[in-house]
Amino acid sequence: MSVRVLNPNAEVLNKTAALHMTINAAKGLQDVLKSNLGPKGTIKMLVGGSGDIKLTKDGNTLLKEMQIQNPTAIMIARTAVAQDDISGDGTTSTVIFIGELMKQSERCIDEGSCFSRT
Repeated sequence: MSVRVLNPNAEVLNKTAALHMTINAAKGLQDVLKSNLGPKGTIKMLVGGSGDIKLTKDGNTLLKEMQIQNPTAIMIARTAVAQDDISGDGTTSTVIFIGELMKQSERCIDEGSCFSRT
């Protein structure tokens, strides 16, 4: 088996660093949306490329308007939007739930109990 270098400028991470990067993307998305939850949720201001302004606390609107770059965060956003498309609600709750699952997985990874072989 031979090894080929496909992109010499690519950033290479070890397994743990890659997992933490994925988890941080989920936690970042969660941090943006968690303040929207509930009747006392805060309103966010979205400014478009042409200067148009939208004020909303709707998670679905926020996720559709945000320019998300991280692949994991994109998958979480798509999952939350699909939740809203099917049931008409739950976008923000879905993002918060996934973020909490990722936080628990981070704790498991840090403790080293996720990859134990029995």
